[in-house]
Amino acid sequence: MISNSLATDLNDILNRAEPLLRRLAGERLFVTGGTGFFGRWLLEALTWANDRLNLHLRITVLSRAPDAFARNAAALAAHHALQWWRGDVRDFVAPPGAFPFVIHAATTASEQLNRTQPLAMFDTIVSGTRHLLQFAERAGCHAALLTSSGAVYGPQPATTRRLAEDHAGAPDPNSPTSAYGEGKRAAEFLCAASGLPVKIARGFAFVGPFLPLDTHFAAGNFIRDALNGTAIEIHGDGTPQRSYLYAADLVVWLIAILLDGQPDRPYNVGSDQAVSIAELAQAVADAAGGGTVRIHGTPSGKPPERYVPSIARARAELDLDVWTPLDQALRRTLSWGRATRS
Repeated sequence: MISNSLATDLNDILNRAEPLLRRLAGERLFVTGGTGFFGRWLLEALTWANDRLNLHLRITVLSRAPDAFARNAAALAAHHALQWWRGDVRDFVAPPGAFPFVIHAATTASEQLNRTQPLAMFDTIVSGTRHLLQFAERAGCHAALLTSSGAVYGPQPATTRRLAEDHAGAPDPNSPTSAYGEGKRAAEFLCAASGLPVKIARGFAFVGPFLPLDTHFAAGNFIRDALNGTAIEIHGDGTPQRSYLYAADLVVWLIAILLDGQPDRPYNVGSDQAVSIAELAQAVADAAGGGTVRIHGTPSGKPPERYVPSIARARAELDLDVWTPLDQALRRTLSWGRATRS
């Protein structure tokens, strides 16, 4: 059963992206990472559009554990447009037939895996992308989408307000904790070297239903605290700056990049409206109807660390934007969180 708040989001996507979605009518898509945050939203939106626009989509979703996903999202997992294909992205046996569209959204942005098993993180990204590209070539892919990350830029310089796609920075290759960013850089190289029409979406930070509330994502942790009725805890000094794109906006961006983006020309995906971690925590408390924010760290006096993209390219070339204000995005995410607990 789709909640009212999620139905509102899906209708917003449909209203904004209907011309794009109609271009997928009758097509076959192959999706990796369909059970993650990006993938779940794409599947919810595509099946919603399929039923309302009579698109006759056929979507094959690669998953290591489709049964586990079905227990958590029974209605979506059983949707008639979806076929579940069991396998690991690094070595899956290819499903039969042609797939004109491929979306590669696999690889969890797991801080714990990146920290404790960096080689496993790197190998999953790189080997998975290589295997997926080989499949895409055999499947007659006309357009593919790689969900990359702003982590490819490395640390954002203090003098740079917003990172543009031509920023020449990179993760530290001598740090094991760079496994995620280096893996995404290598994945982008593999796409460029493949000669396939792969579009690159470099994701930054997001908020919305299905966001994990118990990992390293600050927004998710703050929303969890607010839902629990406890103080919102900031273990640092609250000065780092981030920006947050709402998930319903994200879906439109990803579909637009898949269909109209230029191959080998990456697009930053996110909001360009910076907010400090302390400001984010207070915004979550306000959206929840009030609450306490506790900041445990003391500012060092240095320029705040930033992770904020420029989205000028996506605006100019694909007519994309930040349509959902942060306060509204937080209220909708909190509404979803309350509904899932009731």
